[in-house]
Amino acid sequence: DPDEARSILATAPGVKLVEDWKANYFPMPIDASGKDEVLVGRIRQDISHANGLELWLCGDQIRKGAALNAVQIAELLIEKNWLKRK
Repeated sequence: DPDEARSILATAPGVKLVEDWKANYFPMPIDASGKDEVLVGRIRQDISHANGLELWLCGDQIRKGAALNAVQIAELLIEKNWLKRK
């Protein structure tokens, strides 16, 4: 359900919900540039699949897509003790 997805995404770490239906404002790539968060919005029911949702995502591909993502994965591995520090 789109409302449940909004509720979950609004509190998800590393995600920023950007939706203003009245002003027709949703995530734009320029808004994500230079930011660590992935912007998500325009969440709606997928008309082709009863259990599907459609949404729009924007993220800085250098920051989140490469460098920051690698650091966050390493931190998680260390936290879970799957990666030993030397």
